[in-house]
Amino acid sequence: MKKGRMFYKTFIPILVLGVGLVVSFGAYIYVNTTHSVVDRVSSSKQSFISQTKNSLEQKIQTIEYAFNTYSTTSSFESVVKNPITEKDFEAYRNVNTQLNYIATMGLDGTEYSLISLVQNWKISNGKLTSLTEKDRKALYDDYINGKDRGLFWMKTDNGIRFVNTLPAFSTKKQAIALSDISLATLDNTLKTEENTPIIILNKQGELMYETGPEDKRLTKEQLADIVESVEHRTGIVTVPNASTGPVKAIYARSTYNNWIYVTLLDQKEISTALKTTKFGLIMMGLVITVFIVIIAYMIAVYFNKPLQQIQRSLPKPPHSSFKNEVEWILHSINRIVTEKENLENLIEAEMPQLETQLILNLFRNRVTPEELERIMPRFGYEPIEDPRYVTMLIQLDSYGGREAADKDLLLLAINKMVEEIVPKESRLLPIMLNDKTQATILAFNGTGEQEIRKQVLDYAKTIMKAVREYLKVSVSFGISQTYGRLWESKEACEMSKQALHHRLNLGKESIIFYEDMAMLLSGPALLHYPSELESQLFDAIRLGDEEQVPRYLYPLLAEMMKKNKQSMNFEVALVRFVNNLIQLEQLLGVEVLMTQDNHALYHRLLDIRNPEEIERILVQEVILPMVKSMKEKTNRQFRSLSEKIAAIVRAEYDQELSLEWIADRLHYNPNYLSSIFKKEFGMTFSEYLMNYRLEMAKKWLVETDMTIKDIAERLQYHNSQNFIRSFRKKEHVTPGSYRKLKQAQ
Repeated sequence: MKKGRMFYKTFIPILVLGVGLVVSFGAYIYVNTTHSVVDRVSSSKQSFISQTKNSLEQKIQTIEYAFNTYSTTSSFESVVKNPITEKDFEAYRNVNTQLNYIATMGLDGTEYSLISLVQNWKISNGKLTSLTEKDRKALYDDYINGKDRGLFWMKTDNGIRFVNTLPAFSTKKQAIALSDISLATLDNTLKTEENTPIIILNKQGELMYETGPEDKRLTKEQLADIVESVEHRTGIVTVPNASTGPVKAIYARSTYNNWIYVTLLDQKEISTALKTTKFGLIMMGLVITVFIVIIAYMIAVYFNKPLQQIQRSLPKPPHSSFKNEVEWILHSINRIVTEKENLENLIEAEMPQLETQLILNLFRNRVTPEELERIMPRFGYEPIEDPRYVTMLIQLDSYGGREAADKDLLLLAINKMVEEIVPKESRLLPIMLNDKTQATILAFNGTGEQEIRKQVLDYAKTIMKAVREYLKVSVSFGISQTYGRLWESKEACEMSKQALHHRLNLGKESIIFYEDMAMLLSGPALLHYPSELESQLFDAIRLGDEEQVPRYLYPLLAEMMKKNKQSMNFEVALVRFVNNLIQLEQLLGVEVLMTQDNHALYHRLLDIRNPEEIERILVQEVILPMVKSMKEKTNRQFRSLSEKIAAIVRAEYDQELSLEWIADRLHYNPNYLSSIFKKEFGMTFSEYLMNYRLEMAKKWLVETDMTIKDIAERLQYHNSQNFIRSFRKKEHVTPGSYRKLKQAQ
């Protein structure tokens, strides 16, 4: 028989718990065994590296002691100061005998040398050689100069070298004793059966000796980490390795010379020791797991047998989406109650959308009186004996500094405010009529027209104040005439729209009743167009005068809106103004209105009923760009004309010049040229001409022998005294004094 979900909900937890315990127990045993094996191997490695340290340290001590002892004898000092040659066989034999004696105390295969810095000879491996000045200088550079110690070990290409500069406690060195232990000697001395890697570092952390496979040798950074981590005489440190993971290094530090002897913990050795343990743990885990599976199965069958009996006595469920058999049984008992609650919740959740659609259908005249009579009670609207209705529309005058994209959010906030301010019994559900307008149908019971008007006005003022305070925006209201049947809401909505059209004439935050608008427009309609203001505005645009444009633009728009009381007249005036702007643009040769963003300017402006938005578009997107374009164009013309005038002065300064003559030559008005020249150069034409002539006079006074009279005549001064007065006024010295001062320098 197919097992139910409750069977698996019982079987699986027991199985998971049992297997988890087995895995945890096995992991605990494995971890403890691993630590035990690691400790055992580490202890063995620690003993090995300590023995290696003791063995090599004993040889090193012997070598150092032998040389130190020899250096304190009287025969040593006499030998060092003796100029040994090929003829001094006796002295040579004594030195060589002493070196051979030291060799018997140290390691086999070690080379010993004695160098006399006083007599420039060297005995090494039984050979006597003389030192050149170059050899002597190299010895000083390698072993004496800059060294703070007279006895030290160093790594060489062939092994390690003991250096002892003698005398030990004198700065004036007379001899150098060397002992070279080759790599082969070290390898033989430190060789182990396991071929265990060995690393020796001196107390400065420098590598002295290293053996082991090339691919497993430590880097300089890893060796530095070991030196920094060493705190005790013996121990284990962990060194990071990016490729193979952390490496355990076992060390022993010498108490004699603080050398650090290091060997590495071989992971293969640990893995081999754990292989048998790992196999035993896996087999034990498998056996226990099989046993747990059998026990879990038997327990699950025992506890789920009653549920299977209940399940067989009930009809099969239509679907198998239940988690288990118990849930299906409970669901069968509560199904009817749950379906009832779901239906009620669904209807309640859909009520606002359905009510909104009802109001929209009223404004579109898509609801019959019979449907209204049947539907209204469903939404909680009680019948009214003598109903009177008013449609109130609200539109934004401005966005309060926000983007136009925030318009929908602002209208939603206003819709919510209307719901809170107007009592529920005095209205139908407020809705968003479109992306520009919020609409509310106000309901009154047996109230007179004046009382209805007063109540509607109070609602509008309260809403306007709340919107201003909380949203920081302004709104206008269009209010229809009263009507007695709800299916007439479409006509009432059109009345409110017509009323809102006239906020262009009344300005922002207008509350407009349709009947007031009808009375206002009952007389003859005359088109008013402020031509004089337009002419002054266009002159300012032509000059690119940003300061004068607002002086004529805003009065022009205000007069156009206020004096054309009918919306049709205002639209005609607005179209005329835009058309004149296009003609001005074509005349001036600038491209503003014909760009991609403004090609449909007529439609944009006529579609907007918001006076502030109309004003913003005309100012920011049309007129100011034209002014800036003209200003740039005018500035370029000014600079060009001013440069032409300055070029004429620089070329013809020694001729009779006047601004009138230049204006006639360039075909411009003299006054116009005077104003633009002063604007560009910051001085009048006469001042520029006089300054340039005086600069030329200074040049001639220094570089030529021309008389002051000749200079004055050439610069078009009819009287030399006038030239002298002009020069002294500018330079504070006379021309003659200026020439003497410059010649004396």
